[in-house]
Amino acid sequence: MISSSRRVVITGLGVITPFGNSVESLWEALAAGRSAVGPLTALPTAYLPTTFAAEAHDFTGSIDDFGPLPADKKKAIRKALKVMCRESQMGVAAAERALADAGAAEGKFDPERSGVLFGSDYMVTIPEDFTAGVRRCIGPDGKFDFSRWAVEGMPQLTPLWLLKYLPNMPASHVAIFNDLRGPNNSITLREASANLAVGEAFRTIVRGSADLIVSGATGTRVHATKLIHTVTQEEVAGNGAAPARASRPFDLHRTGMVLGEGAAAIVLEELQHAQARGARIYAEIVGTSSSSVTERGGAARRDTALVNAMRATLADAKAGIDEVGHVHAHGLSTRESDAQEAQAIREMFASRSGGVPVTAAKSYFGNLGAGSGLVELIASVLAMNHDALFPILNYETPDPACPIQAVAERGTSPGRSFLNLSVTPQGQASVVMVRAFE
Repeated sequence: MISSSRRVVITGLGVITPFGNSVESLWEALAAGRSAVGPLTALPTAYLPTTFAAEAHDFTGSIDDFGPLPADKKKAIRKALKVMCRESQMGVAAAERALADAGAAEGKFDPERSGVLFGSDYMVTIPEDFTAGVRRCIGPDGKFDFSRWAVEGMPQLTPLWLLKYLPNMPASHVAIFNDLRGPNNSITLREASANLAVGEAFRTIVRGSADLIVSGATGTRVHATKLIHTVTQEEVAGNGAAPARASRPFDLHRTGMVLGEGAAAIVLEELQHAQARGARIYAEIVGTSSSSVTERGGAARRDTALVNAMRATLADAKAGIDEVGHVHAHGLSTRESDAQEAQAIREMFASRSGGVPVTAAKSYFGNLGAGSGLVELIASVLAMNHDALFPILNYETPDPACPIQAVAERGTSPGRSFLNLSVTPQGQASVVMVRAFE
């Protein structure tokens, strides 16, 4: 039964970021103003336009990276690692950490009314998966003979190879490992995926179809194949800047986004369900929406999509613009995306006296793909709980094309609520409003 009186709260947080595998390491870095961007080590850089990235070095795929686990679950996850690509591994690890943080062990919830909503990028194989097969198809002339691939090359692939790269696998693994038998869905919409996953989980609980949902997102731009797509299709910060200063959202001298990787997850619960089991409550989800806008020729209109989504989110939350404590911007650090996003924020808050503080955590760790939105949401939840809003790192020279109230120094209050914004290069925007729990 749908009930609009059902409130949805956050009771668990889990992250895998370039700062480490804990929420504490994320907050310590944000509070200290420390960048995670450094030399790119995961890939050869001789022919790349960039030699730096924000890599999740502390995440090795070891079972210890998945947080505190009972012995039976540890055994199951270790066995399944071989059918998880790195993105899936990070996503599962973030989810396990969020569940542990929430104290939501098996037996603490009804499996039939508990589910998983996960967001991801498209997942792509790595070249090494095909190496053995390709070698089998090299002829005497040293050239690859495709006619031999089906019979000689294909059998060299691991039988469960495809399972590693299906974008619904993070949600599947999390549900299986934790006996979550309720609603389960996966959303693959690039950077917009995280807020959409949270929004879908929020709606599912509000309408009464579940009482607890793990909502997460995982992504990467530090990937041999994806990196080629990225550097040929998007504006990437090159080697003209010091790595730690390369990601600079809304700054006049920004030159592009920085590549990164990471994942995050939150545990969402219906309020009475959380209170009945004595859960710690971090914050409350109060509204969400999305919008997609392109021109007739196919050009993305991020500004219009973001305005649409912000307005609908505030309407959903029954909140006015004066109630927004801060905006956590997508803040990609590309010239076009930042300008359009800034114009959207200005339009949305034009009638608000004094403007609205705007921050952007990508200035600390670059673009984590689909994982960014949830890491950023958690960062703002932490800011509210610490009553300290982190500034935009490397924001030094305001850009007239980005007329926002950028948080450039410490001391700004995060307020009691925030809007979390995400948008794709294709003009697909997603927004979530989070409020301090009272």
